[in-house]
Parts: sequence; structure tokens; C-alpha cells
Amino acid sequence: MEERVWEALARHPDVRRNPARRELIAEAIGRREALVSRSGALAIWTPPESTGRRPQDTYIVDRPAIHDQVDWRSPYCLPMSPETFEMILEDALATLARKPRLYAVERALGAHGRYALKVLVVTDRALTALFADNMFRPLPPDLSRSVFGEKPFVLLALPYDKLDPKKYEGRLRWDPEKGRTSDIAIVMDFEKRVGIVYGSAYLGSVKKLMFTVMNFLLPGVGVLPIHGAANVGPEGDCALFLGLSGTGKTSLSTDPERVLIGDDEHGWCAEGIFNFEWGCYAKMIDLDPAKEPDIYWAVMHEADPLEHGAIVENAMIYPDGTFDFRDRRLTENSRASYPLTFLRNADPRGLAGHPKVIFFLAADAHGILPPIARLEPEQAMFWFLMGYTARLAGTEIGALEPRSTFSRFFGAPFMPRLPQDYIGLLEAYLRRYETRVYLVNTGWTGGPYGVGRRIDIALTRRMIRAALRGELEGVPFRPHELFRVGVPEACPGVPREILRPEKTWPDEKAYWERAEKLAQEFAREFQRAFGGMGLSPRVAAQCPGLG
Repeated sequence: MEERVWEALARHPDVRRNPARRELIAEAIGRREALVSRSGALAIWTPPESTGRRPQDTYIVDRPAIHDQVDWRSPYCLPMSPETFEMILEDALATLARKPRLYAVERALGAHGRYALKVLVVTDRALTALFADNMFRPLPPDLSRSVFGEKPFVLLALPYDKLDPKKYEGRLRWDPEKGRTSDIAIVMDFEKRVGIVYGSAYLGSVKKLMFTVMNFLLPGVGVLPIHGAANVGPEGDCALFLGLSGTGKTSLSTDPERVLIGDDEHGWCAEGIFNFEWGCYAKMIDLDPAKEPDIYWAVMHEADPLEHGAIVENAMIYPDGTFDFRDRRLTENSRASYPLTFLRNADPRGLAGHPKVIFFLAADAHGILPPIARLEPEQAMFWFLMGYTARLAGTEIGALEPRSTFSRFFGAPFMPRLPQDYIGLLEAYLRRYETRVYLVNTGWTGGPYGVGRRIDIALTRRMIRAALRGELEGVPFRPHELFRVGVPEACPGVPREILRPEKTWPDEKAYWERAEKLAQEFAREFQRAFGGMGLSPRVAAQCPGLG
């Protein structure tokens, strides 16, 4: 596929191959693809249909070679026929050929040379090329030793073009909002190693497509992909933080006492942890410089625009060039892209040893889970599989009942393989490297949302540091009556009464009644999502509400 694309590019009159970063920034400004903010960062607003990912328009090409490796039961694994994909590919190449200027950026994903995947990003937008420059890694000098070295991935991005709905009737989904076939498609062909972003201007579509590709390819070579953050302490001890949006993953992994390896996408191989990326794609909504000083500085430090290059996406910007990160009228999902080198306490090399501790973060708005609990390997497999948190259902008064959310492996839309592939690798690495796993509730205590209170982040940090320092190793643990996780009897620096959530509720009977309801939610979700899939009975036995 790479040869086919280069042949097409050779016929184009103006292709900028691997332009300098300053050139991409200047082109994005000069072509009015972005505004310059007061700090020098670039600001963009995308169309309303492009303020977030579009899972309903995201497809995997169903070919015999990969069919049995994809979990087609997942609502995020939508099959596309090879014939339809070939039509979209031809349209993409023809549309690119008509553009007055193209950008071809060669980068890589994966800081570990053996598992680095070369990617060629071809687009007509300087801003999309700059985003790839921010987020994807420079080509490593030892790329030839990569297991993927002989077959790079090609990504064609046409963010502001649309497909012909009539041409794709019966091939793409029916869009009820528009009353016709969708004109947007985000497609991955794992076998042919090519992806297409057609019609989505959300920059995250580019990042998450490549993340999904890595999550499919890596288990096939014995590497566990992880949707989570990683940092390293002064003694070289690595920790991983996995959690869905709103669980505190960024806040807890950004620790002045520890060096950040990456905030989102990693692999765990026989040599340790490696970051996929070169940059960060952080949420900006309600960004507080006091709570997130490193992220704030990365975006808001003042620099010449040609030296800056951070991209702020869909945040309110005023005529004087200042941002209002509290304004959510366009979207809650405002974002910023910047290189890891913009963070003052990060290691852009992106490598670390095997994790000493892994934290699964859940912002349990039901107030049921203990603030910290130890997981044995089978329990870790189960909680990894479920990817639980509890979000608030709305913003209106009286409509804030917590809603349980399950996202397998803390990133369901990006984990296309069969569940056994991921949990099997997790168990193997946990046992081989004797890694501890803790479930951390960053949500509520003393009752559910509206009754109890959010667990103080200072206490959460103290519990995490206790786990990292080995201070919980000699502490007795007791199993939770319903959820079976190991609850510590004590934690240095933490009031003993907060460790047992049932004791923090005004009515302990009410706690157990609500805990039983949550356990039943787990049982229903487990049976719905994984029933009949042949998962290990050892994993099923960890599900509360079953048996």
C-alpha cells in the first residue's frame, strides 16, 4: 500500500514530504486553518459533527486473515466489506490528487525499536500534519529491527471532505439526523495496513485510529497494549494508571516526585513499558492551573507561534487571544495537542521497566467501592475486563443519579481483539513480574453522589504513595463481602474509618442494599458482554452478583 500511495504522490505537483515543524505551523496560520492565541499556541474550531470521535462511523475491514481475531460482538467493531473499502480508498486517492498541496509525514508509533510501527500520514491540511508531528514519534534509527519494519501503515486524512451519500447507500450507515446515508467514514484495514479518515475534522480521529491499530497488532507479537498513563519514581520503579474519563488518571499520574513516561497509550513487553506517542492530547474543559500546572504550562506558556505549535481544539477563544476553558457551549470535549517535551517533568524517550504497581481507577459515584483495594491476578483480569466507573447522568437539578459505565480494558472503542487476547497477556505479565494491582476509588464515600462527598484527592495520593512505597505489604487485608476485593485494615497517613466504605455511610443497611444493586449491574453486564465467549471460569468467578 505504501508503494501505491507514493506512486500517486509522485504524480502530484506539490507534495511537502516531512516538512519542518516551523513550516507546518506557518502553513496552518497562513492558510487560515488556525488562529494564533495570546500564548502563541494555535486555536481551532471544528464543525459540530467533528467535536468528538464517531464510533458509529468507524469501521474495520473484514478480511478472512483477521476475521477470527476481531471481537465482532463488540458494538465498536463494525465490519466493512473489502469492496466498500476499495471504493472509499479510490475516492480518497482521487480527492487527494485534486488538492493544490499535500503533506506527507513519516513518523512512528512505539518508543521500543522492536515494536515501532512506521506510519505515513498523507493529508491536504497543514494542521493535521502538525498534529501528527506533535503526537507521533520520530522514526527510530533502528526501525529495521522492528517486527513491523517490512510493512508500514498508511493513513490518508481528508478531514473537511465528505463522501457521496448516494454512492454509498446500503454500504455506510443510515444517518437519521440527516435523513440519508452518512458521508463520514473512519476505516481501518489491519491486513493491508491502511486507514482512512474521511469527513471527520476531529483531530482525535487520527490519534485513536492509530491507537486501535496498535492495539490490534501488538497482542499478535506478545505485547499487551494499555490505555493508561505511566510514570517512574526516583528508584526507577514504574507505575501504571488505568481509568476512564473523570477518574483522575491525569491528575494522579502527574506527580512532581515522579517522571511522566506518557499519559495515554503504552505497551508492556518482555523488556518493560514503552509509550506509543510523542505527545499528549489533554482535555481542556475546566483546566485549572493550580491543579494541572504542567498541562497548563505546556499549552499556555508564551512563545513565538512558530516555536510553539500546541493546538487547542474547540475551546472558547476571545478576540484578545485568551481562552476560556470553562466555556462548554460548543463541546465538553475541548482538547490540546502538544509534544511531551513541553512538560517539565516528562521523559520523551518513552521507556520504563516493568511496572511495580498498576492502579485501576474508578470514580464510583455510587459510593460503594473502598478507596483502595488489592486485586489478586484473577481479580485484576476481571476488573481489567470490565473497566468500571460510575458517571453522573445529567446536569439538571434532580437528574444526577449515578450511571454505571463499563468499558472493557478501560478503552472499549480501541480494543478490537477478542477479550482473551488482552486478559491472557495481563495475567502472564502480572505473574511473571510479580506486579501488584490495586483498585482505587476516586469517587464518593459516605453515600452516593448527592449524599456523600468526593474522596479527598490528597488522601488518594497518600494511598497511592503507600502502595508504591510498599507500605501496604505488611498490612492485613479482608475481602469485601460482595465485591471480594482485598480491603486493607490500615494505611499509613489515612484515617482507618475511610477504608471501609460501609462504615462511612449514615445508614449501613442502605450501603449494603445499594452495593447489592451494583453487584447485579456487574453480573448483567458481564453476562451481556461476555456470556458464551468461553472466558476462564477463574475470571467469571470474580464477578459480583454471580453464583
